Amino acid sequence: MVKFSREYEASIIPEWKAAFVDYKGLKKLIKKIKISRRDDDSSTSSALIASSGAGDRGESESESFSFSVLDPVRALAARLAPRVQALGPNNSVREDEEGSGTDSGELVRSWDKHEREFLERADEELEKVNSFYGAQEAELLARGDALLEQLRILADVKRILADHAANRRRNRGLARTRSMPTPPPLSASPNVSSGRYLLSPGLASPQSMSDGSLEMQQAETAEGAAVADEVMAALERNGVSFLGLPGKKDAKKADAGAKSRALQMPATVRIDIPASNPGRTALKVWEELVNVLRKDGADPAAAFVHRKKVQHAEKNIRDAFMALYRGLELLKKFSSLNVKAFTKILKKFVKVSEQQRATDLFSQKVKRSPFSSSDKVLQLADEVESLFTKNFTGNDRMVAMKYLKPQQLKNTHMITFLVGLFTGTFVSLFIIYAILAHVSGIFASAGNTAYMEVVFHVFSMFALISLHCFLYGCNLFMWKSTRINQNFIFDFAPNTALTHRDAFLMSASIMCTVVAALVINLFLRNAGASYANAVPGGLLVLSIGVLFCPFNVFYRSTRYCFMRILRNIIFSPFYKVLMADFFMADQLTSQVPLLRHMEFAACYFMAGSFKANPYETCTNGQQYKHIAYVISFLPYYWRAMQCLRRYLEEHDMNQLANAGKYVSAMVAAAVKFKYAATPTPFWVLMVVISSSGATSYQLYWDFVKDWGFFTPKSKNLWLRDELILKNKSIYYLSMVLNLLLRLAWTESVMKFRVGKVETRLLDFSLASLEIIRRGHWNFYRLENEHLNNVGKFRAVKTVPLPFRELETD
Repeated sequence: MVKFSREYEASIIPEWKAAFVDYKGLKKLIKKIKISRRDDDSSTSSALIASSGAGDRGESESESFSFSVLDPVRALAARLAPRVQALGPNNSVREDEEGSGTDSGELVRSWDKHEREFLERADEELEKVNSFYGAQEAELLARGDALLEQLRILADVKRILADHAANRRRNRGLARTRSMPTPPPLSASPNVSSGRYLLSPGLASPQSMSDGSLEMQQAETAEGAAVADEVMAALERNGVSFLGLPGKKDAKKADAGAKSRALQMPATVRIDIPASNPGRTALKVWEELVNVLRKDGADPAAAFVHRKKVQHAEKNIRDAFMALYRGLELLKKFSSLNVKAFTKILKKFVKVSEQQRATDLFSQKVKRSPFSSSDKVLQLADEVESLFTKNFTGNDRMVAMKYLKPQQLKNTHMITFLVGLFTGTFVSLFIIYAILAHVSGIFASAGNTAYMEVVFHVFSMFALISLHCFLYGCNLFMWKSTRINQNFIFDFAPNTALTHRDAFLMSASIMCTVVAALVINLFLRNAGASYANAVPGGLLVLSIGVLFCPFNVFYRSTRYCFMRILRNIIFSPFYKVLMADFFMADQLTSQVPLLRHMEFAACYFMAGSFKANPYETCTNGQQYKHIAYVISFLPYYWRAMQCLRRYLEEHDMNQLANAGKYVSAMVAAAVKFKYAATPTPFWVLMVVISSSGATSYQLYWDFVKDWGFFTPKSKNLWLRDELILKNKSIYYLSMVLNLLLRLAWTESVMKFRVGKVETRLLDFSLASLEIIRRGHWNFYRLENEHLNNVGKFRAVKTVPLPFRELETD
């Protein structure tokens, strides 16, 4: 049976760990009580034995045998009788004042200092839990009230837009009816439906058509003004005010022209949608431009309320409801776990100290505490669930629960079996390939340079991808072991997020497929087949097909999320930068060799070089070298643009400093390419200076900013105050390892004189070391992010609400 202490530690919310009951600390105090009572019992027994042996020497032997066996029991009972004192500085209460002590939350305290220390410590923990629960409850209730207002506003806006859309369709139908040829009526008769007269007999003249279009424009203008007026009235009814907008009384007194001008002011209704992609950014810029250029005679329909923005607003409100429900569930879990912890620890206390009355008083105090007795969170959770089911899932509770309570997929033994199967197959195939390559002398022969180039570029690319997946699996395993909530940090859905077994399966399957292709390619080459080099090309096509496969196989949600993040990175800074975006961009800065391999594969296979031209056709071209130069600093450029976007949004100077780090890396890459073209002593010196400066910059940012080390006045030398790993020596070894791997660029200056095969092997080894450094960096980067969330008790994301007062824009 699992001990409660282990179950408790495994169940607490990591970001709120400091607010939970210190169960281990209270358990240690109970252990002190137990040891103290055991020592007292042993000393009492010794004293009783000594006193029984030191009787009256003057008495006779017959009287010495008159000692009763009940005397030690009576003495022990008299010793253990509780001494009840009045409540004073030592926080005790009289026995006859039990009612008043209970009301004031004061408890009976034992004469033993350890028991008194336990009750005082338990009272402090209770106060800590209550204060945290009260603050979180107030915040969630306020957020719930705000969301209810947002939902009412959304319902009013959707109703107004739906009504005006129906009116617009009806007016257009009437306009088409009027423009159609009609038989001349005997007399002008009023149209009951439209309230207008059909006066024009026969076909409509151009003048009448132009008049009709003018009337339609006027109708649309009036409709836009009416939409803006009704929407603003709905917002004002829900408590949203607008700066510079005249009040209702003034609006009634003003004439129609003044009212129209009031609606055209920049204070017209706005739906605040974050500019998270290029489309929203362009729309926001256009709205701001129109608001600035708009004058009194402008079109009132420019009050930017349209169906697309309402859909975005509805999505934001839905996400806010999901985040609120998540927070309520966490707070309910916080309450139940703390109640259970207090119950368990008080049972241990009464068992050791035998202070039943003090324990009962404290138990009553726990039951009356807000975190245990308040039902506001339960009521709000039920209300949120009902509203979400009604407004976002069409009263389908099962679908609503899939959004509100996403269940993480259970790990099956099949994944573990497949990991072992693919790993064993990969090892066997690699041994077969090594034997075949050695027997055929493919790497030792000088006439097989083309094979070496194709094999190195294509298969090294997949090997580096597989290594990165394997290290990501190691990261996931360590984050799970240390209870770092990577899904919350990256904003991944728990029901579709990868586990470490999934990452290991991806790595093993990639390597198994790659080595199988290597063996097939070598067999075909030894057999003299002319299409042997089509095997690497087929492998590339297969990998692209799996990546873009639309069917729900091969981790479709993960593949699509990966492509979406890559899109956000490539089009930086037009997309809003999230944690997953810049984390992946950092991974790409370590995959520059992989991008160069992709360049060669694209040139070699897409240009048809494997059919008519040797591989040097691509590598010797000037355009190929220029593209290679661009690829070398492209990941750093993307990352710098992300830092610039975050600076524009957050106005944090650290983001500009971080962008400077990537600019220095781009300068170092440019100098290295220049040195590769003209290896003169001057450029050697420039490589050393630029690379040393960039490396120092990167090391400072790794240790201080990304990992949070070198904290001033830290209780852990050169580290930070809070550490997740218990062994501090691991952190120091990691710092040394990161320093050594950051200095891998020195190989480009040393110019080792080795053969063609050894050069390729050295390049692959250096690329692998950089990926290993990045995987090693990932753990400490997310550890620091997790501790920042813990320090701010941030366990639920905050979703921006679309309808806000103008003063907060």
